[in-house]
Amino acid sequence: MPRLRDLIHDPHARRGARDLLEFAPGIAAWGVVTGVAMVKSGLSVPLAILMSLTVFAGSAQLASLPLLAAGAPMWVIWAAATCVNLRFVIFSAQWRPFLGHLPRGRRVALAYLLADLNLIVFQRAWPGGRREPGQLRYILGGALPLWAVWQGASIAGILLSGVIPTAWGLGFAGTLAMLGLTYGLLTDRSTWTAALVASAAAVAAYALPLKLNIVVAIAAAVAAGTLMDQAARAHRHLTGQS
Repeated sequence: MPRLRDLIHDPHARRGARDLLEFAPGIAAWGVVTGVAMVKSGLSVPLAILMSLTVFAGSAQLASLPLLAAGAPMWVIWAAATCVNLRFVIFSAQWRPFLGHLPRGRRVALAYLLADLNLIVFQRAWPGGRREPGQLRYILGGALPLWAVWQGASIAGILLSGVIPTAWGLGFAGTLAMLGLTYGLLTDRSTWTAALVASAAAVAAYALPLKLNIVVAIAAAVAAGTLMDQAARAHRHLTGQS
């Protein structure tokens, strides 16, 4: 694993940081919302900070908080968080061609750092679909600053929760921030198609328990994006032959 001092001066790492930090304002807004929600749901400040540092998954945190506040059994809380985070199984399959050769310890460390946005931005920056020099440094260059932004914003929300009234509607603000992040990633026909398919799948599967509609939506989006990319490659191949 590259050292932090080396990453600061590495061009691939700096490119990764630059690409991910474009989304820092939206990530920070979402982090503040999550931090405030943790304390408002009844967690103490130390427990909320511990949850932010160890879970590092805003959607899983927000899914489990109402259950914690309601005193639900621990297995129900774990099941809900696991179901929401099943999307990372899909994402890990996408990461495998690029990170599967690393030792297990490094893969585990990267699994903690890598979130949804990291994969999307990486695939946009390295569209070839194969392992190339500089990719690991690019990934770390983006993951570490993004982690710092999220944790800083989340902890700020935790510490300021006592002075931020619920009437401000931070949940809606967080939703708007995520919509802004999503729109910034819709750059071509494949991503627009995947987004529309995911939206339709999420609505169609809304009745599933434990927010499993999120997993269905992600699987549908990955399938749609893969099919679109395959069709585009086949078209380029045929055009090149003609």
